[in-house]
Amino acid sequence: MPRAGLSPAALVELALAELDATDGAPLALGAIASRAGVKTPSIYKHVAGLPELEALVAARIYRELGDALEAALGAPGAGAARGPDAVRAFLRAYRSFAIAHPGRYRWLPVQPGGHPELEAEAARVLAIAGRAVEGASGEAAIHALRGLRAVAHGFATLEAAGGFGMPADVDASYEQLIERLVGD
Repeated sequence: MPRAGLSPAALVELALAELDATDGAPLALGAIASRAGVKTPSIYKHVAGLPELEALVAARIYRELGDALEAALGAPGAGAARGPDAVRAFLRAYRSFAIAHPGRYRWLPVQPGGHPELEAEAARVLAIAGRAVEGASGEAAIHALRGLRAVAHGFATLEAAGGFGMPADVDASYEQLIERLVGD
């Protein structure tokens, strides 16, 4: 019988707390069970195992990232950021999310797949990125999306790893990079 208070959603919350506490170290069912105050086999009453829990956690992180990106760009339609302003908003929100949640961000799978919820949330982030580079189509859209992702993910990953040790202001570096990208 499932333990009162435990559910897949509760386990995701516990796993996120573990990621935050360990700065994105690999998840272990034993550590999550300990946080829940149960023995590890009790976890299997709520999720099929570590791969399913990892997929649910990644889906949640992609959802949080998508929410942050959508808030920055605005809802589709009137009032939404467009053109270079959309690219700026996307890149700034992406980096802000990675800085605010380094353990979670580091933990996101680069190729999300294998679970419908994870695939849906990752597709949502891709669709939001597509709005940032709207106007491009076909191969040009693919190139624009790849460039946007490379700038956002590359900078965030290097920054989170302490890769910018030089004394110049990192914020200024990012803003200059954004302006070079949008060419405005």
